[in-house]
Formats: sequence, C-alpha cells, structure tokens
Amino acid sequence: MRVAIIGASNLAVHMARLLTRRRHDVIVVDRDKDKLEELGDELDCGFVHGDGSKPAILKELAPETVDVLLCLTNDDQDNILAALVGRSLGFSRVVPKIADPEYQHICAELGLEDTIVPDATVARLLADLVEGRDILELSTMIRGDVRFFVFVVLEDGPTVEDLGLPARTRAILVYRGDKPILPEPDTRLKADDEVVLLTEAGQLAALREQFADQRGRRVG
Repeated sequence: MRVAIIGASNLAVHMARLLTRRRHDVIVVDRDKDKLEELGDELDCGFVHGDGSKPAILKELAPETVDVLLCLTNDDQDNILAALVGRSLGFSRVVPKIADPEYQHICAELGLEDTIVPDATVARLLADLVEGRDILELSTMIRGDVRFFVFVVLEDGPTVEDLGLPARTRAILVYRGDKPILPEPDTRLKADDEVVLLTEAGQLAALREQFADQRGRRVG
C-alpha cells in the first residue's frame, strides 16, 4: 500500500514509522526542510519538501498511485484544506485529523467521512481507565469486510424499520445527545439522533447515496 502523510507532527512520525515497519510505501510532506532531513536518518520512506495543502505539491505525489492521504499536521484548518484539495486531485481516500471537535460537523458536511479526532478518542479511553473499566480496542473486534456507518436523522418520525436499510446492514446503536439507545425495529427516531449501522464494505456506497443528505459517514 502507498500512503502519503501531510505534516511531520509526532503522530505523523509515529504513523510513518509503523507503516514502514509493516512494509508499506510511505511519503512524508512537510514545510520544514530541516525536520525532513532529520527524519531521513531514522525513517525509511520518501520525503517531499513543501506545503501539503497546495495543489502543486500534492500533484507531485501522483494521486492516482496513492491509496491513502493522511493529513496529520498540527493545524486543523491545514488538514481540512489538504484533504479537500487532495480529494479534488483524485486521491482515493483522504483522512484529516482535527483537534477541535467543533470542526467535526463541518467535516461531515464537506463529505470528509474519514475525519479522526484522536484527542477525544484518547480522552474517552482514559476516562474509562480511570473508572476501572476494561478497555477493548475496537480493531480487535472488527475483522474482514465489517464496517460501521453513521448518519444523523433530519426530522422526527421514522422508525428504524422505516429506514429501508440494504441487505446485511443493521442499526446497532442510536445516540440521542449523549444518551445511547439500543434500537428495536419499532424504535422511533428523532431529529439529530445519530444512528450507528453495522454493515459490510460492499454496502458503503449504497449507504452513502441513501443518506447523502444526512451527514452519512463511514467509521472504521
């Protein structure tokens, strides 16, 4: 797999190190030439000096050959812009990192479905740890072609059964504010409910089309 990483943040360096150890082809892009030269002594990957949100720099990466574009700078706006530019240039998958959760809905509205908020994720895990709960990584449970998909309900009224979900897709959780609800077929949904679906990778395109106006996004 060929992966391009925008930014040489701590997270980006850890990702590059992990991916190269797993024998993936990695390219790191950053504005700081000295930082890239320093990383060249420890990372077995390619480097491009420049602003990763600029079309000219991203074109140097040959978007058609890159499987994933990870936007991991320390600036949320740079990451969002790089992801949008990357998508417009034909990168098959773009993943922006944001620190400020207020940008999360904006990313959803922009169709950046793979946006990650690592600080919020780590905070939840630490809170569980403090409270003495077992921490089970999601990745240990999700195997093969199984995926999650989340969308936001636009208006009150429909039941889970009314959604008309495609084959091999189930609603497994509804968030109403911070309150989780285990849905039944006759569970009536309300506006702004977040519905979590369990599905197969092959159903994602159909789900994106079905819930395009409801901030649908894949997670995991």
